[in-house]
Amino acid sequence: MNIQKNREADTLNIAIEGRLDTTTAPQLEEELKTSIEGVEELVFDLDKLEYVSSAGLRVLLSAQKIMNKQGSMLIRNSNEEVMEIFEVTGFIDILNIEE
Repeated sequence: MNIQKNREADTLNIAIEGRLDTTTAPQLEEELKTSIEGVEELVFDLDKLEYVSSAGLRVLLSAQKIMNKQGSMLIRNSNEEVMEIFEVTGFIDILNIEE
């Protein structure tokens, strides 16, 4: 998995490439811990994300809970496979997903 971070003022953009699963979810979790403080808008670009497992969903849910307190979170550019996972798990109703 490859993570690209770009922070501009109060907005943090994170682009994820590859697979977000049990092996890689802790890496994203650590990246968020070190960079989410003071962020008012968190944007995930999932254009190059191939797969997300339950471990990856847990990290996204955790980020959503933090951002509910300090601002907003948006998910962009989800492919069909990832959108299907969001739909089947009910995350489509929890996360703010731009279609």
